[in-house]
Amino acid sequence: MELTLLGTGTPEGLPRPGCPCAACAVCVGPRSRAATAVLVDGALLLDLTPGAVLAGARAGHSLTGVRQVLLTHPHDGPAVELPPGLPTAGRVPDGQELSVISGHRVRAVPMDAPGTGYEVTGPDGSRLLYLPPGGAPAGADGRGGQRPYDVVLADVLGRPEALARLRAGGAVGPATDVIAVHLDHDVPPGRELERRLAASGARAVPDGTTVLVGEYHALPDLPRRTLVLGGARSGKSVEAERRLESFPEVVYVATGGTRDGDAEWARRVGLHRERRPATWRTVETCDLVPLLAADGPPLLIDCLALWLTDAMDRAGAWDDEVWAEHGRRQLGERTADLVAAVRATRRQVVLVSNEVGSGVVPATASGRRFRDELGRLNARVAGECEHVLLVVAGQASVLKE
Repeated sequence: MELTLLGTGTPEGLPRPGCPCAACAVCVGPRSRAATAVLVDGALLLDLTPGAVLAGARAGHSLTGVRQVLLTHPHDGPAVELPPGLPTAGRVPDGQELSVISGHRVRAVPMDAPGTGYEVTGPDGSRLLYLPPGGAPAGADGRGGQRPYDVVLADVLGRPEALARLRAGGAVGPATDVIAVHLDHDVPPGRELERRLAASGARAVPDGTTVLVGEYHALPDLPRRTLVLGGARSGKSVEAERRLESFPEVVYVATGGTRDGDAEWARRVGLHRERRPATWRTVETCDLVPLLAADGPPLLIDCLALWLTDAMDRAGAWDDEVWAEHGRRQLGERTADLVAAVRATRRQVVLVSNEVGSGVVPATASGRRFRDELGRLNARVAGECEHVLLVVAGQASVLKE
């Protein structure tokens, strides 16, 4: 199959008309995106959008050969004018199949939100799944018990759990080409968009791009070990969670545990839990080495600063005499074990830690000791990670890739 993406943005397009946000301000020229529409083998048009004929011409395709036009989502406002020569746009009822004269077979996939998804099987047997904006398959995985799709076009950034659900059901496999469509102004274009999608194993393409199903292309590189650094309230935990939000199973390792009687801490923990996907499992522990050594789903460890606090408690590191006598050695041994476990792990791991120092000298000896040890720990763990990010004011900067 040959897929031409006439547009890759939300129904409003990008930039949104009249929107003053920073992302829309830079989405101009080649970074602008029309409403998503897909031309399949020049014969099947998925979603009819304003300017479809002109968009096709820009991509070097005519719409005169289109035999079927299918809609996926409700269209607000006035109806889109049907260009001359195109068949009337319609919608396939959920669960039903349609055979197109061009040899394509289309199955309507029920969604958990307004709209219809379409599974398209080409004359050559290749398979495409196209999902509407804000939609995910309802209930079943959407693949009809067959092999993984060759290409999935979906709202990856708006509904990352939809991709997780497809992965869990086997509809998306290692070789599936996942292309993000219905792109909105929530993520600035350029490197930030590429980085966010790569973390989900997806990619974006410019409007007018033609994709040949089965053609080789470099898959997004998913680092096995990632360290996310940042200061207090920098957004580092949110950034770490984004790295894994499209995976069906994740073990969230909370090193802070619980604090009896601390209502404010309980509220913080509650907010963290509420924003995690329901399929994630939470483990409250500072015993990280066995988790890193075991096989299993990805780990999100939040955070190393709290792990170090526990390790220094156990070593008696806050007392100067204990520190000099055996605390330094005990802490060094436990830190070395953790670093070795990060180096040897076969699991996908995202670790979170506080970036400390920046010239501020703590007033106490124990405070300076903690600052120094956390700085050393961050440096050693970063040395074992393929990918390191620094989050400042909610903006992620790549330190190592």
